[in-house]
Amino acid sequence: MLQRVSLLGCSAAYLVLFCISGPVVAARPTPNVILFMADDMGLGDTSAYQDFTGNSDADQLTTPQMERLARMGVRFTDAHTPSSRCTPTRYALLTGRDPWRTRLKHFVLYGSQGDPLIEADRPTLGTLFQQNGYRTGMVGKWHVGLRYRQSDGRPAAAWLDADMTQPLLDGPLDHGFDAAWFTSRSHGTSGPDGDPLGAKGGPGHIENRLMVTATGPRTFTTEGPDAYELHKLGSRHSDHAIEFLNAHTANGESAAKPFFLYYPSNSNHGPYTPDESIAGERVAGAGRMKDGSSASTRLDYVYENDVALGRLLDWLANQDDPRWPGHALSENTVVIFTSDNGAERSNATCTGPFRSNKSSCYEGGHRVPFLVSWPAGGVGDGDDSTPGLNSLTLTSHSDLFATFSDLLNEELPNLTAGEKGAEDSYSVLPAWQGESQIRTTPLFVNDHKEARQYGKVGDPAVLAMRIDNPVVDGEEVPGQWKVFFGANLLRRGQANPRELYNLADDPQEQNNLVKDRMWKKLLAYLAEVGTERRSSGGQRISDACNHPSITFTQTDLANAISDKPAFQLKQHGVSLTITAVSDRRNGSTWAATSAGLGISGGESPRVDSGEAIIVTSDQDIVVESIHLFAGEGACGGFYQIGKAVPLSIYCSDADAENEGTKDQTGIMHDFGVLKAGTPLKLAAAPFLGVESPGSWTIRSIRVRPLN
Repeated sequence: MLQRVSLLGCSAAYLVLFCISGPVVAARPTPNVILFMADDMGLGDTSAYQDFTGNSDADQLTTPQMERLARMGVRFTDAHTPSSRCTPTRYALLTGRDPWRTRLKHFVLYGSQGDPLIEADRPTLGTLFQQNGYRTGMVGKWHVGLRYRQSDGRPAAAWLDADMTQPLLDGPLDHGFDAAWFTSRSHGTSGPDGDPLGAKGGPGHIENRLMVTATGPRTFTTEGPDAYELHKLGSRHSDHAIEFLNAHTANGESAAKPFFLYYPSNSNHGPYTPDESIAGERVAGAGRMKDGSSASTRLDYVYENDVALGRLLDWLANQDDPRWPGHALSENTVVIFTSDNGAERSNATCTGPFRSNKSSCYEGGHRVPFLVSWPAGGVGDGDDSTPGLNSLTLTSHSDLFATFSDLLNEELPNLTAGEKGAEDSYSVLPAWQGESQIRTTPLFVNDHKEARQYGKVGDPAVLAMRIDNPVVDGEEVPGQWKVFFGANLLRRGQANPRELYNLADDPQEQNNLVKDRMWKKLLAYLAEVGTERRSSGGQRISDACNHPSITFTQTDLANAISDKPAFQLKQHGVSLTITAVSDRRNGSTWAATSAGLGISGGESPRVDSGEAIIVTSDQDIVVESIHLFAGEGACGGFYQIGKAVPLSIYCSDADAENEGTKDQTGIMHDFGVLKAGTPLKLAAAPFLGVESPGSWTIRSIRVRPLN
């Protein structure tokens, strides 16, 4: 591959370009960024990958603007989404953290509200850019959760007690965006008529914090510019994107800043509703196959992405850069085009030469288009008349956080110091700049609809892990190894390999090697790596911590309690102090039953509302898991580390979701680092004061000392 001049030693405020053997030739500011992500678009849906997928001209939609971007920059053929579905991919893309580390083990946020998946104090791409002086905007599909308000301004518990005339309590503006025009989730269910009962409908158009389609607490307009019309979303979002960009460059104060535009489009998720036109360019009925024949309605909707992308590329090419006189904005803007998961259609035309499609951990479910250009930064040359570069580097959308941090010379959050952020993100900037880059850490993807082949339950909370050329017992095992772990790994921290493939010679995943004794040692190694990485709280924590885990069992807990509110647990040099707290005047005492450890004197021998358990450690540790059990009680409440934002809990036999987000039960994992003396509070009180309280016991605590 072509070698590029590294820009990593330059400051974040201004980067300098050098001739390979000469003096400085130009100074330029930090780049602008446009991140465009399609919905349910596979590798085969764009002609930019036709030579890779092998689609015939009769089967291949023509996407000239995606081809244009590929020629301008770099095309990745081994790029992956962190999940085979939309909500978790969006979470990981924005945060640099694998999505199964949240309460969502599979599926998507489902229902009208869908409590926010991104906690308020978690860094995102939006906050990263804001902290580096960018103005940030978002248009399109959000789908990582919202929190509405009741009429009195308090948080809404669900859709049915929400007042749509009240401003949003939690949305994009709370996660790093200065401006946002968006739909709450997939467009077919984001409008007022998304569900005839109203429980799964949506508020329609949202601008910043306001539901502009709403005319009352539970009424919505059906006429005028703010009416929610599925066939007009393409032009609406494109217009808002251009509005954001024009306003940015026209205002002297903002024009002095770089911009970040996050554009997750609604297309081409079903129902297929291509707009009539975007900025005068026809969309519906305008899609064409490579042989000149007309495209289907679905492919017209894919083509809508191409038209919207082309409008952005044209705008950049025709605008002078206010921060870099004499240059067009296109020279110093990072433009990315990708998708949130594989195609929703299961055929080779859509997915390319790979097995299955959306909601599958097979390659067709998560290997997606990824095109990137940044001429001034050595990411392609910006010339759409010449062939672009092709990269074989293995990458995930979760890598964007670290890659942009690298570009900005921004240090990633220090996880071992108790900070949070980008736990699973690794920079691929060298690969963007044309260098050969080998991934040395595992790549994960979750949610597997084919899990039914594993048994009667068919739990889709499957985690697949890929490691290329692993070293086992000092010897390299050549290959692109991909192992599938049953749902017990995500739910209980127990690795049970179900499938094993070598993608290097079996890219269609047809030859399952999991029962081949030749690979027994490799499989044991992969299971060990998968277990450790799953439980560590983040891959970057794994990189910094090599101590074995310590488990305090239910028996250990029961044997350690006394008639005092606090007791200690000690193993292998680690000492935990466990304290019961209660709002009752007579204090708190412990109750050990067959269900686990609870607090007596309240409504039950469990931890009830008004009661909490505090865990502290005598040294810095990673809290890998805490097993909460609802039993005859209920799952509800929150946990909080120090002064961090509280987060909703879940139990091994129940979860606190109230909006139909399927089964998210499991042993709680991924607490991250607990600093010595910092309290970890587990409380049964309602998370935001409007939900039902919990009533549960603790069955085990697993920790690991930091190095």
